[in-house]
Amino acid sequence: MIEMFDFTKEVDIGIFNKIQNRSKLENKEIAKRVEDIIENVRERKDKALFEYTYMYDGINLGSETVKVKEEEIKRAYEEVKEDFLKALDKAIKNITEFHEKQKEKTWMDFKEGIVYGQVLRPLSSVGIYVPGGTASYPSSVLMNGIPAKVAGVERIVMVSPAGKKGISPYVLVAADKIGIKEIYKIGGAQAVAALAFGTESIPKVDKIVGPGNIYVAMAKRALYGYVDIDMVAGPSEILVIADESASPKYVAADLLSQAEHDVMASSILVTTSKELAEKVKKEIERQMEYLERKEIIAESLKNFGAIIVIDNLKEAIGIANEIAPEHLELVIENPFEILGEIKNAGAVFLGEFSPEPLGDYLAGPNHVLPTSGTARFFSPLSVRDFVKKMNVLYYSKEALSSVKDDVITLAEAEELTAHANSVKVRFYND
Repeated sequence: MIEMFDFTKEVDIGIFNKIQNRSKLENKEIAKRVEDIIENVRERKDKALFEYTYMYDGINLGSETVKVKEEEIKRAYEEVKEDFLKALDKAIKNITEFHEKQKEKTWMDFKEGIVYGQVLRPLSSVGIYVPGGTASYPSSVLMNGIPAKVAGVERIVMVSPAGKKGISPYVLVAADKIGIKEIYKIGGAQAVAALAFGTESIPKVDKIVGPGNIYVAMAKRALYGYVDIDMVAGPSEILVIADESASPKYVAADLLSQAEHDVMASSILVTTSKELAEKVKKEIERQMEYLERKEIIAESLKNFGAIIVIDNLKEAIGIANEIAPEHLELVIENPFEILGEIKNAGAVFLGEFSPEPLGDYLAGPNHVLPTSGTARFFSPLSVRDFVKKMNVLYYSKEALSSVKDDVITLAEAEELTAHANSVKVRFYND
């Protein structure tokens, strides 16, 4: 069960090291396997792709069956309920509105004989990986697909491993609702390689986004440079900062919501109240009993969970900034008062009625967030991830003449005489 630490008596940083180093992305054996899969798909294309799909997913695919057909989309709508469609529409509206506010504009500036600026262009093609098989993640479709649509990406491709009955109807409906028409029934490292290099059935893309298992994560990392990627995501995590005003029931539920992701997930409570800490521990034990994934939760909390008692909120803020959690909940009396002191977090949830799952599904902000301490230098997925920028420069002859000697001086200081010459030939005779 989850362990309790009293930092008011002695600070044990070992728990933080354990949490930040829990990712399995350094597994050399899996890295070699992923490398072989990538190279095989690169060389043998469809043939290798379909062989791996049969080997790992037990699905027989060919060039005629790998792409989802229109009738499969129509059938998916018949399999989902009306309340799902209504909730989905609400989520799409909120997520779209949030990401519309992130759009940047092309800009130009003018002064005597000079024009300079920056031109924004959407990426031409993006591949979205959506986990599948026995699971269903329509929220991943929305969070990856909507910012790409808002950015103006022309071709959005979705890949998702199919179970025996195909891709989840919830995933297919979510994709159709936001206008993704090109969907393939493939997954794993082989799907990432197919998107990066292209095969006879699947044209390549410029960028690959979306979560996946360790094979998918390592394939994305290995293929960065051939294509762009969003980030290499590790296991999910939450840090809750709570004071004596917090509800033990709410805090326990929020910690459990992350622990159910998988056995590598991390759930930490940092609190100024020993009484709250003890009540939360009891609430975790009570609520766990009626949760379906309690075996996974128990393993996660045992290995990577912690309840930490500290003296004051200043210490809690320091811990949060050091861990740089994917999700940070501030379940304290006045959460806005300390928001300005939070430097490192993927997403911050303020107050007892802003639970992390609200951000996962419906509120609007993106749930694709940096993990494993990378919130120190990475940001959530956004519209900016789906555009590129080009610098633009124009100088008239007069404008260049006014700075020619400075350019020549700087070029010669670097001993790049051809650079200097490029300016000299425009003004000086040989």
